[in-house]
Amino acid sequence: MSDDDEEGPAVPLGEGEPVEGAPLARVASRLHYAIEKSEVVRREGETTIRTPDGPRELADVLEETDAVYFDTRQAFESAVRDVIGTGPVPTAEE
Repeated sequence: MSDDDEEGPAVPLGEGEPVEGAPLARVASRLHYAIEKSEVVRREGETTIRTPDGPRELADVLEETDAVYFDTRQAFESAVRDVIGTGPVPTAEE
């Protein structure tokens, strides 16, 4: 191990405000595909996810989509992003 490894991460993490909710990718990684929407709601529905409009419960987001079945992780993430949109996520203080 070199001396550089002991100094910390190669990229400074900064000292910004915390962001409420879990990243969508983290929630998606906990699921197994293919999966029905009702099973996602049962397992992860109470999970708060990060969105450009602030934190939201996954069950509320999924209620707004017409999809009833996600055959792949990409299909799940795409359906959720169609509802929440994309963009910067506000910090807890914004």
